[in-house]
Amino acid sequence: MITGYGIALMVVAGLGAVLSFVETARKRGPNDFTMGAALVTALMLLAQIVISIAAPFAGNAATGDPLEFWMYLIVAFFLPVGAGFWALVDRTRWANLVLGVVQVSIVVMTYRMLVIWG
Repeated sequence: MITGYGIALMVVAGLGAVLSFVETARKRGPNDFTMGAALVTALMLLAQIVISIAAPFAGNAATGDPLEFWMYLIVAFFLPVGAGFWALVDRTRWANLVLGVVQVSIVVMTYRMLVIWG
C-alpha cells in the first residue's frame, strides 16, 4: 500500500463525509455531489485493490497479517457501493447520513490498512 495514496484516499473520503453530513443537515436527499463522492471513493478503493495486488511483486509486501488487510480492503470497497445503492432506493436525507457514516468508516479502515501494511 502506498502511504501517499492511502492518505489521499482518507482525505477524499473525509471530504465526502463532510459533504454528506452538510447535505443531511440541510435536509436534502442524495444528489450528484454526495453520490459522486461515494463513487470517487469506490473507484479509489478499486485502484487500491489493483495497487495491493501489484505491490508485493514490486518488493512492497505487507508486514502485518495479509488476510486481515484484504478483509479490510474488500469490505471497504463494498461499503460505498452498498451505500450508493441504498441512496438510489431511499431518496431521503437519511441516505446522505448513511453515505457520510460510510465515508467516515472508510477513513478509519484506510488508516487501519496503512498500519497493517507496515
